[in-house]
Amino acid sequence: MPTPHKRAQIVATIGPASKDPAVLKAMIENGMDVARLNFSWGTYEEHAARIADIRRIAESLGKHVPIIQDLSGPRIQEKSGHEFDSTARTTDSILTSKDLKDLDFGAAQNVEYVAMSYVGDARDIERLRKEMAARGMCGNGVSNPAKIIAKIERAKAATGDNLDAIVAAADAVMVARGDLGNEIPLEHIPYVQLDIIKAAKRAKKPVITATQMMLSMVSSATPTRAEVSDVAFAVIEGSDAVMLSEESAQGKYPVETVAMMQKIILEAERHEYKPVIHSL
Repeated sequence: MPTPHKRAQIVATIGPASKDPAVLKAMIENGMDVARLNFSWGTYEEHAARIADIRRIAESLGKHVPIIQDLSGPRIQEKSGHEFDSTARTTDSILTSKDLKDLDFGAAQNVEYVAMSYVGDARDIERLRKEMAARGMCGNGVSNPAKIIAKIERAKAATGDNLDAIVAAADAVMVARGDLGNEIPLEHIPYVQLDIIKAAKRAKKPVITATQMMLSMVSSATPTRAEVSDVAFAVIEGSDAVMLSEESAQGKYPVETVAMMQKIILEAERHEYKPVIHSL
């Protein structure tokens, strides 16, 4: 049965719950458009195997599923999650030595996107682009250049001229609500999310809304009513993609979560308000 056509895309994080080829195939068949690999976890051998499986299965289905390599950036890992490590020693920008090694791997794997964690300003994007160009991932003469997704998860990156400069420097933007919620009051997140989406729309850049969109489906076969509304309104506000993290990487129902997210997107797009969509 062909996948229904939708404009907004689904980004799904691949992890232990979704690494099996049969599960990956079902996720693609049920609406996964883009695969995210979180480089805070896993070995290069594991990531390479998942990339190979995704590309092989997508090709067998007559589809193209781009790979997002999500760099760790400086972070403190805790039992309850992680947060930005403002004391970490980095290179000239927010890139860490681990990020640079991971970029070597990403270049060898020809990943389509690199997501940069904890972007502070446009200079961070410029530094990453130079590192990618040095590895042949973008720049002059590269026929299929990898693109940069700026993750907006620091208060300083989420407002005013600095946000506009970051959006202008990047190829796409992610509203990374998890870490953003560590820096701003939680009640501000919906409005900051909308500001980021509007900034991306002004610049005609794709924007992804991410984090805890359908978190209850880590352990439940159905989402909460609030989660359904969250996904729908992210699309109504203009998100070009919505993202699954733990739900598809670690949850019990990765296929069902993707299928439900697709239903919500299709219903949101069926209604009269249809924002301009910029494909990843």
